[in-house]
Amino acid sequence: MSNAMSSLQTNDLDAFWMPFTANRSFKQAPRLFVEASGMYYTTADGRRVMDGTSGLWCVNAGHCRPEIVEAIRKQAGELDFAGTFQMGHPKAFECASRLVNIAPPGFDHVFFGNSGSEAVDSALKIALGYHRARGNGGKTRLIGRERGYHGSNVGGTAVGGIGANRKMFGPLLAGVDHLRHTHDHDRNAFSRGQPVHGADLADDLERLITLHDASTIAAVIVEPVACSVGVYVPPQGYLQRLAAICAKHDILLIFDEVITAFGRLGAPFAADYFGVTPDIITSAKGLTNGAVPMGAVFVRGEIYDAFMQGPESAIELFHGYTYSGHPLACAAAIATMDVLQAEGLLTRASELASYWEERVHSLVGLPHVLDIRNIGLIGAIEFEPIADAPGRRAHARFLEAFRRGILVRATGDVIALAPPLIISKDEIDHLIGTLGEVLQSVAD
Repeated sequence: MSNAMSSLQTNDLDAFWMPFTANRSFKQAPRLFVEASGMYYTTADGRRVMDGTSGLWCVNAGHCRPEIVEAIRKQAGELDFAGTFQMGHPKAFECASRLVNIAPPGFDHVFFGNSGSEAVDSALKIALGYHRARGNGGKTRLIGRERGYHGSNVGGTAVGGIGANRKMFGPLLAGVDHLRHTHDHDRNAFSRGQPVHGADLADDLERLITLHDASTIAAVIVEPVACSVGVYVPPQGYLQRLAAICAKHDILLIFDEVITAFGRLGAPFAADYFGVTPDIITSAKGLTNGAVPMGAVFVRGEIYDAFMQGPESAIELFHGYTYSGHPLACAAAIATMDVLQAEGLLTRASELASYWEERVHSLVGLPHVLDIRNIGLIGAIEFEPIADAPGRRAHARFLEAFRRGILVRATGDVIALAPPLIISKDEIDHLIGTLGEVLQSVAD
């Protein structure tokens, strides 16, 4: 062990077990960023690469914003850490107050974690605890959706519906079931915005209620827009119908807005955009502009109040994390909200949406393009899969795009786009124009 450690150099790539990455392939030809500013990364060999994915769906205000950098630096010098178990610090309370002021009406309380994955697992536990606090302890079943992504912790993976994420780990949680996914290529291919067909797919929840009985179901969790699996936009009326079924049967509806919160669709939250009020909202990513890990769970007042029973000196929720409401994360979140609000970025995607839609759909007809989807400042180009090689076609185009100076995201046979909300129309032209050149040039 000591010999291995002594031979490990600071630039050795082997020590880091990378997440969601083909480690052996990557380390043979690594793609490394060393700097970032605004819309661009800089690679280790000095090339500028336009960020077409907001990092990993999180850098909504652009990279290395001075206001956010300075807030983190200042906070680190004043108070590096203070726990929030039976103690506190002002930034946590200030941050929570700022967030509920931009949340949809009725979401009066925030629970902090350190990631979207933690936000999801926290939301699931809060849903279970809520029903128990109200005397409905039999409501323990959790319902996710096929092709859904809710992070990589145990609870989120269990309610998630991506086979590759689940198959290695067994059932994870008992009592989990899944709705049908909403993707209908035959009827909705090349839809602009929300597809016309598919609201009736929400009725699949009634099937699960008949199977399990509503008295056993605690919550349904869905992404308003299923981004990670390839950008599946909800059909018109689907979310409204799903919310109505949940309300009818006393089932909590959780919106996983880890990606869509903080302006991605042109409204502060997807709940605002779609005009649907869930019971719980999870968030992360854009919460701190990606600068410091943080997650947040927004709950409606009646959920919080259900826990505030019994002696005032008693702990109401036996759940939390060492770094819940970390001072640096709170400082980053407050500064991020300052930037988003001052520059109108919470709604800017609505101003760019039509232009973005036209440019993304200009790729129709290019080789192997099977479908194009868009909503807000999100786009997806789906390719015909190569027989016996799923995902290879998108990955090849991802690599060529990087070589040509744009960062896109390959997920399955889909290229996903979600640039920072500061992007200009000229930069949209460059991003989509370069991607078009990539699609025409890669032969497979």
